[in-house]
Amino acid sequence: MQEVAGKLSCRPFSFPGTWRRATWRRSLSPVIERLGRRTVDAIKAVGGFGHFVGDLARAVPDVAVWGRLTLVQMRRVGVDSLPVALFIAAFTGVVLALQASYTFTGTVPLYFVGTLVGKTMMLELGPVLAGLALAGRVGASMAAELGTMKVTEQVDALETLAYDPQSFLVLPRVLAGTTMFPVIVALAILTGIFTGWIASFVLLDLSTQEFLKGLKLFYRFKDTWFGLFKSATFGCTITLVGCVVGLSTRGGAEGVGRSTTRAVVYSAVLLLVLDAFWALVLLR
Repeated sequence: MQEVAGKLSCRPFSFPGTWRRATWRRSLSPVIERLGRRTVDAIKAVGGFGHFVGDLARAVPDVAVWGRLTLVQMRRVGVDSLPVALFIAAFTGVVLALQASYTFTGTVPLYFVGTLVGKTMMLELGPVLAGLALAGRVGASMAAELGTMKVTEQVDALETLAYDPQSFLVLPRVLAGTTMFPVIVALAILTGIFTGWIASFVLLDLSTQEFLKGLKLFYRFKDTWFGLFKSATFGCTITLVGCVVGLSTRGGAEGVGRSTTRAVVYSAVLLLVLDAFWALVLLR
């Protein structure tokens, strides 16, 4: 008995509160470390993006390099992307007209279908749906192309030949996206309104005069320039993200695939954030 009592008296005694605190520290330590790493990575990413934009601004005077290439990129970004945007806008206009008729029947005059189709296409669905579609097409294409050039050391070869990658690769794409996206969105808006009118005339027995009456009822010039201005910022963001992600690619073909996915996801998220931001700033 004395030996047992002596052994028990030699064991350290820990209070339950001390044990619980130690357990919490052990369980929270990985979470805190992971959060710290993510925070540091985010700060580094913001700093790298600022450095990238600074290099891009310094490449602006080099017009002899990016001027000719911008025209090529405008064709790739604008003309080649037009069928996708118009296809989406066409069916969006039809759906808007049918949903407006379903909502308004028995409550308000049916010519408000034209109001809803016009307002929605100009302010929201025209720029946003076209932007999301082109984020998947243009952003992914640029990220994959520049990522492949990066992992195969073609970007390093350009630097060896005294070409600035910013003025040769990035600036033409960003300018083309900023310039051509409003053109694409303007045509998409017109297409959506046109198909909305066709659906109203054929399916809803709404005359052209009534549709145009609703279309002009609450129209303001701000509706037009807001959608086009917003689409220009979308184009700049999508192309800039595609270039940044593409030129930061590492790890061969697998890295190119990851960069392509990240470019689409980042572009879509930033596009929706910008959409909410411009609505708060310009529509209040």
